[in-house]
Amino acid sequence: MPKLSIRDLDLNGKLVFMRVDFNVPLAPGGQEITSDKRIRASLPTIKYALEHGARLVLASHLGRPKGKPNPEMSLKPVAARLQELLGEPVVMAPDCIGPEVEKLKAEGHRVILLENVRFHPEEEKNDPEFARQLAAGCDYYVNDAFGSAHRAHASTEAITRFLPKAAAGLLMEKELEYLTRVTQDPPRPCIALLGGAKVSDKIEVIENLLKIVDRLLIGGAMAYTFKLAKGEPVGNSLVEPDKADLARELMAKAGDKMLLPVDHVVVEKIEAGAPSQVVETIPEGWAGVDIGPKTIELYSAEIARAKSIIWNGPMGVFEKPPFDAGTVALARAVAESGALSVVGGGDSEKAIKAAGVADKISHISTGGGASLEFLAGLVLPGVAALTDK
Repeated sequence: MPKLSIRDLDLNGKLVFMRVDFNVPLAPGGQEITSDKRIRASLPTIKYALEHGARLVLASHLGRPKGKPNPEMSLKPVAARLQELLGEPVVMAPDCIGPEVEKLKAEGHRVILLENVRFHPEEEKNDPEFARQLAAGCDYYVNDAFGSAHRAHASTEAITRFLPKAAAGLLMEKELEYLTRVTQDPPRPCIALLGGAKVSDKIEVIENLLKIVDRLLIGGAMAYTFKLAKGEPVGNSLVEPDKADLARELMAKAGDKMLLPVDHVVVEKIEAGAPSQVVETIPEGWAGVDIGPKTIELYSAEIARAKSIIWNGPMGVFEKPPFDAGTVALARAVAESGALSVVGGGDSEKAIKAAGVADKISHISTGGGASLEFLAGLVLPGVAALTDK
């Protein structure tokens, strides 16, 4: 079901509770933001609301304070940075609920930022009474925090029961639009590149993608578990021996849809700059750290034919150059393909940026866990709770 958008709301004169993802990285001590990317990501939605006459109560979590106040995880530095970016006052609330917060809501401020919602254990428990207090005094709910949409928390799910309309913000809307396009009747051929360390982390994703894609290209350490399941030598590569039966089942389901690496970059010691060699069969005492040149060629040819591409996870030990070569080469191939391309967050996003091709990707998701669960065909509570159009 399509969900209500902030564009569908009459915002003039309304107090809007907006859930954002301001879970920014902070330097030790919690005073300095090291990347404001997540703040900037919600600026279009914040500005849209203000330009259409709304007043805003912004809410976010930051880190994992385990249900108690922690000054190193305060949103105060975020309020200061948001004020700079917006060019207008941002009032920092002392908490996210309580009499002082109620007073601020009633005072007519244009932008209030609540303190970290996870300073209260009720947030992660999806507690209705806590959600009711968050919603108090507000007219509408807007969720722009796709990165938290896979969590049924008070500020993402329960709160929607206490406000008449719950809409997607512009960032949330864009995430849902692109992820829906590549998973429901995508342009064909549709291919998926799936990397990362463990098959066990991506079982549901693989099973769901096999129903959607025409080709599934496997890389990263998870490829070695599939190789092990086929009875091929994997040396000292990172594998999950207890998942070999599962890997065999997935390969049987996939048939010729699934492609595995045909050659590998291997090392005796996994460290940056370690001596390496390219092999088709991994020797004893060596570990796979990247896909080899023949695999890059094979996968690039599939990418060039594609009309839509889904990518989640690197092809090797991406964080230790030169073992990022396979991932970067495929990032360039995706960019050159001209296909509709959707990249899951985290390491895949870093790879796209390292290859210098971020501007040629249709959509880079802001939510690693949320995009993974969407690709697995799971219901995201924070999306399901929004009002249907």
